Amino acid sequence: MSSRTNTSKTISKKKAEHKKNVLVTGAAGALAQQVINRLRDEYQIAAVDFRKITYHSDDIPSYKVDFNKRVFEDLFKHHDFDSVIHLGRISSAEETRMRRYNANVLGTQKLLDLSHKYGISNVIVLSTYHVYGSSPYNPALIDETAPLKAAELTMDLVDSVELESLANIYLWRYPDLNITILRPCNIVGPGVRNTISNLLSSKYAPVLMGFSPIMQFIHIDDMADAVTLAHKQRKRGVYNVSTNDWVAYQDALELCECTPIPIPSIPPVLPRAITGFL
Repeated sequence: MSSRTNTSKTISKKKAEHKKNVLVTGAAGALAQQVINRLRDEYQIAAVDFRKITYHSDDIPSYKVDFNKRVFEDLFKHHDFDSVIHLGRISSAEETRMRRYNANVLGTQKLLDLSHKYGISNVIVLSTYHVYGSSPYNPALIDETAPLKAAELTMDLVDSVELESLANIYLWRYPDLNITILRPCNIVGPGVRNTISNLLSSKYAPVLMGFSPIMQFIHIDDMADAVTLAHKQRKRGVYNVSTNDWVAYQDALELCECTPIPIPSIPPVLPRAITGFL
């Protein structure tokens, strides 16, 4: 019995030694945890998050690390990563604007620099469809060639646009990194705590009178599958990630049993006109 146990442990150890090492950032998030569960059998995972250490299993090391600290580079030296899955983008609903900028922009730049320095062969970067901005001139369905207008419309999304701009620069400057940028629509599902999920899970939600924009949603399970597929296929470029269907905002509220609270729509010229008379 003891001999069989030792043999089994030896085989498991040899299998682990032949697995390629993958760094997954944002490991405390629900999406990252699902991605890790999908990859763990084929790859040796290292989980990283600046917020907290998350336990996945005994064979998956987890670290609480700020990307801008020197200790972050030690992980690249120690683990000899083959690929990086960067899911650690902080949304506008989290942290202060400065903290988001340090993590999303400066942290991503550090991550990409280290990926180039240590010969990483594949990098997945999670972006967001919010980088397109909410403009009345946008087409109903936006493709990857559309300009990124979000930075012109709100300061809360400047860091998201800069993050993707950085990833695009490295994508073309260092083709060996095989960078894949994913722009998902609204991710929803168990454990997701982004703005739209919080809104749909609440009892009440604001609705501009006479306004019900078309929206697209993707379940966290499907998004985790998309990230896993992108990692395996290793195709450079920028890709929108969404479903083939869409739903009106007010219909989404009704489906989620969320009561709409009508709010009058104020023309943008009105505040400027009032200010002019003061």
